[in-house]
Amino acid sequence: MKSQIELRTRLKALLAAEQAHFAAAHPRSKALFERAQASLLGGVPMNWMVKWAGEFPLFVKEGKGARFRDVDGHDYLDLCLGDTGAMAGHAPTAISDAVSEQIGRGVTFMLPVEDTLWVGEELTRRFRLPYWQMTLTATDANRFAIRIARQITGRQKILVFNWCYHGTVDETFITADASGQGVPRKGNIGPPVDPAMTTRVIEFNDVPALEKALAPGDIACVLAEPAMTNIGIVHPELGYHDALRQLTRRTGTLLIIDETHTLCAGPGGYTTAFGLEPDMLTLGKSVAGGVPAAVYGLSAQVGERIQRHMTIEQADTGGIGGTLAGNALSVVAMRATLEKVLIQATYDRTIPLAARFSAGVEAVIREFDLPWHMTQLGCRAEYRFSPTRPQNGAEAAAVDDPDLDRYMHLAALNRNILLTPFHNMALIAPETTEAEIDYHTQVFRESVRNLFS
Repeated sequence: MKSQIELRTRLKALLAAEQAHFAAAHPRSKALFERAQASLLGGVPMNWMVKWAGEFPLFVKEGKGARFRDVDGHDYLDLCLGDTGAMAGHAPTAISDAVSEQIGRGVTFMLPVEDTLWVGEELTRRFRLPYWQMTLTATDANRFAIRIARQITGRQKILVFNWCYHGTVDETFITADASGQGVPRKGNIGPPVDPAMTTRVIEFNDVPALEKALAPGDIACVLAEPAMTNIGIVHPELGYHDALRQLTRRTGTLLIIDETHTLCAGPGGYTTAFGLEPDMLTLGKSVAGGVPAAVYGLSAQVGERIQRHMTIEQADTGGIGGTLAGNALSVVAMRATLEKVLIQATYDRTIPLAARFSAGVEAVIREFDLPWHMTQLGCRAEYRFSPTRPQNGAEAAAVDDPDLDRYMHLAALNRNILLTPFHNMALIAPETTEAEIDYHTQVFRESVRNLFS
């Protein structure tokens, strides 16, 4: 094994070579990025797109199934899938046909369409929550769920886990400092108030900290992914969800489970796979196959409590909705996704492929005796640069290695594989093949060998 100084010297050289190869191979993307500087802030439509592994982002021409093509004519195996937004794959026929037909009939009316009932009934069947509402993003679903929790509990504060991510919800852009106090998350642009005023933050999997945080009885809700995914995959420890549910009920605190990423665990997400009992559940990104849509579900008790606080005269000013939410296009896309694509048969295929991905990477880790590990959650899997699995957000953040991340991502990208940015994570599309998974293992091994041999 190389010394750390030798390793970092080698890493710097390899990264420079991969950057040069990337720039030479993508002249059209580079030209478009340079042109975009004149009209798009930073040359991208969303600021975070500057964080892709290359010196500029790829510009995409088209995609189908588990693959896409860029404007320079390169074809890629997509293991990012829009960071879950395209978990159904790119342009699946069932969704494309439904969307095309609906566009010809009208997109938005501020009125329900009949398919809305099918979607609500299917969500109830999958997640065992009787009432549903629609939004366009998981951010809005989480924001509205928090507002409902505050309204019906009469409490103002919420609780989240350190290094969580629940979209651009102001209350959740908070991390814990070395003393455990909540502080604005680095990069939080113009927070309206100090998030410590609205939010209590603790570590995931810490039952005593949870009990202490809820004890004052001033927390309206806990907002949690059932397994953390945005700082890397962090699984709950045995019994943690039982404790979370017991303590929230004992203190009159509502429990909101965010399944936006963890729908990878099965058709009913982690909630159904592991028998969770949330008061509210939020879901976005993948629910409509990439067409903007999201939902939030409510237990019978929460639904009844909401109704007691609501009048028809105030329904349009309650802040719980949006003009385009529940539009006809989003609804038919949701029906097509839930009825024909993200079904049990799909997971029966993609979850074993994620296991194959994990096994291939683990074999390389053992071969080179690396202090790394693999973690899998349903049809999602990732490798991390630590010998043991983190148990909370702080431990997960501590093992980040931006230079090594960038090298592994760029080496894969130069060999026609796209990984999820900010993670070494793969999400498996329904059309992904065993041969494509094995190709990733080959590329992963080559990248490791070049660095460590």
